[in-house]
Amino acid sequence: MADDGTRDARGTSADRVPGPAVPPPPTAPPRVPPPAAAPAGPSPYPQTAPGQRPPRSAGAAPGEQPAPGAPVDAWLRTPRPPEEPGVWRFGYTPPPPEASERVSDRSLLVGALIALLSALLLWSLWRNGYLPYRLVPLKLFTPGEWWNPGTSGGPRTIEGSDALTVYEAILFGLLAYGCARIGNFAELFRRHVAGRGQPFLAVAAAVAAGLTQLLVWKETLPVVRPVLVLVASVAGGEIYQSQTVVNVIYGFIAAAALWPFALLGRWREVIAARRGGAALAPGDAPGPATASSADQWPELRAAGWSDAADALTAEVRTGRMNDVDVARLRHAWTHATRRPERLAPLAEAVLRTGGAAAPHPSGHRDLPRRTARHDVLTGQVRIGRCAQDDHNPYIRRGTGLALDPTLLGTSLLAVGPPGAGKSTRLIRPVVEALALRALAGQAAVLAVGAAGEPLGPDEAFDVVVRVGDPASAHDIDLYGGTSDPDEAAAVLAEGLVGDVGSLDSRRAATVLAQLLGPYRTAHGHFPSVPELRELLDATPAALAGLRAALEAAGHRAMLRELDVRARQAGGPGDPGPVLADRVALLDRPAFAGFFATGPNARPFALRSLGQHPLRVRVDLPERGHAEASRLLTRLLLAQFTAITAARTDTTLFACLVLDDATHAVTAETVRGIRRLRSVNAGAVLALRTVDDVPEALHTPLLGAVGCTAAFSGITTWDGKRFAESWGKEWVETREVAQHTVFADQPFTRALHALRKLVTGKAVTTDAVTVRQVEKERWSASELAYSVPAGHAVVRLATVEGEHAPPLLVRLGD
Repeated sequence: MADDGTRDARGTSADRVPGPAVPPPPTAPPRVPPPAAAPAGPSPYPQTAPGQRPPRSAGAAPGEQPAPGAPVDAWLRTPRPPEEPGVWRFGYTPPPPEASERVSDRSLLVGALIALLSALLLWSLWRNGYLPYRLVPLKLFTPGEWWNPGTSGGPRTIEGSDALTVYEAILFGLLAYGCARIGNFAELFRRHVAGRGQPFLAVAAAVAAGLTQLLVWKETLPVVRPVLVLVASVAGGEIYQSQTVVNVIYGFIAAAALWPFALLGRWREVIAARRGGAALAPGDAPGPATASSADQWPELRAAGWSDAADALTAEVRTGRMNDVDVARLRHAWTHATRRPERLAPLAEAVLRTGGAAAPHPSGHRDLPRRTARHDVLTGQVRIGRCAQDDHNPYIRRGTGLALDPTLLGTSLLAVGPPGAGKSTRLIRPVVEALALRALAGQAAVLAVGAAGEPLGPDEAFDVVVRVGDPASAHDIDLYGGTSDPDEAAAVLAEGLVGDVGSLDSRRAATVLAQLLGPYRTAHGHFPSVPELRELLDATPAALAGLRAALEAAGHRAMLRELDVRARQAGGPGDPGPVLADRVALLDRPAFAGFFATGPNARPFALRSLGQHPLRVRVDLPERGHAEASRLLTRLLLAQFTAITAARTDTTLFACLVLDDATHAVTAETVRGIRRLRSVNAGAVLALRTVDDVPEALHTPLLGAVGCTAAFSGITTWDGKRFAESWGKEWVETREVAQHTVFADQPFTRALHALRKLVTGKAVTTDAVTVRQVEKERWSASELAYSVPAGHAVVRLATVEGEHAPPLLVRLGD
């Protein structure tokens, strides 16, 4: 592996940002050309060392993210409505009403047909005079000389005939309205006409409009004559002497008959789309660009920087910016608004370099390759789709499931056997999402896994630490980059003996502090692994050499610490031998010189994760040194929880991803994981089984994490722990009890006997009992045997306290 010019000084500290681990192979030019000069102006990140690579763009998965080289303006305008935790928000549309709440198609069609036939029968009876007293309401409000005597007498005058015409039209309208309401014609239209979309909707409306016009002008529908009568009664009959007026009235009638069909068929939208030469957009397509659209950068315009907003708008529309550039610049602008003196230089950098302003320290503007669907604007990564299962609420069935920092901030525990898809379908997408967020300056990620695990290519990380590999550009700092001996001793003790239940880690930390403090005082740095092993073994030569160095420098306080350690060494219950045995796991030829300290050391300080948007990957030699790998994993987890809890600036989201957390969880790290959500940090832990954690920590661990995932293939013992942690819910149960019917009458008893003789069963009646009971959301047996392959049951919670029920998810969908 190339060392990027840092072979002689590979160490880092909290104030230094390591350069990229491996330069990308020059297989293709970057999509966004780098500027000729380094961008000036404020950058929310520290500058990299000379020799940093130019920006490199990569392809994105199709669908929810813009394709390479494609403009991102439509992607920016796509709605992202706020929804429940875990809902994939990009272009989300709520599902239709639940099928059980809708009338079936058969019932809907039969009801509409019955209502139509009933209305036609009533109208036929009305027109033929078979309904008695049909003219009584009209005669009550009109003069009596207009009508012949009797309740069924017809009109006597022309005025009565005109009144009857208008009266019949009103009754016809009421009858049509009642038929449509009773027959539920609106739902029939929405489901079978409007639901099929365009152009079927426009064509069906046009056919219905043509049929209606034919019936109107054939006077089958009482429309023309009532209108003519009303106009004549208001304006006088002489108005029809003008042919122009008659034509206008006829045109009005025709337009009035067409108007409702034009609205129902959405003819205006069809005509506008045809004129624009574009196909009809779906219902969730982004709206047109406006002054307040996201692609117009309204936050810059509101601050008065219209020129910078116009420059970014042009970059977005021409495809010179990708989704990571948009997220990075939006974050940089938000960060600059907190310090107004940085707004002007940032705007000038945007005018000069466009989307390349405020770059990431590595110079990267995208990942080399993406294997999941990401929405960088919201920080979401889609991991699957909720299954159509009765355990899932109806509103969540078929919706995408996504993770984001608000969920990962509560930490995530994933449990599943090997081959269940934890690494490829959960860990890898999460690492990718955090790496993209790091490129946008909003997160720092530390991914830890065995060498060869699919956590991403080297080009996707700023620092790659290969433990035990002589070609590794960086090492691991066993002391976490701290200069405080007590702090270093506490964290190191947790990593060395945190899994030893019979040994108190606080006593082990005291022993380590009694050695680390004097050694650092004498030499200016902490001991290396061989030196620490000799001190813990209480080797006379090592202790004598350290004592001589302290006496020469006159450090009396540290001499007392060393004397205390010398007196306790070898006594009953002394943690020293146990600590020495654990340190011996790292004092192997494969790790020779790897954990060195001093001026020529080359460790990567984990403390820099809390200050810079770094992408770090640690490869552990799990195959050849399993115990050493578990020790280092436990140490990194302890260091991460301690460092993130102590940082003062929590604007950067920090996340630790452990692809295998076997024997890495201790009582102290569980308490540290619980504190992560308050400091804008989180941890993702993957386990093969919950039994990889000490039994006493099963309940505290499940209570400390907010998000849990149970993959297919877990045992019933693991399923029981998840079922208990997820709790119960109130459900409605229906119990049916059959009781034998005993007849009292001879004839009834004879019928019952005949029925039993024919069917072979006694006559019974059903007694139905409906009640509310508490039931486990998922039982242990269901988790063990009912979760299909490629699925997982995921329970999510946000740092704000919102919860989502356990959802059955098809991963990778």
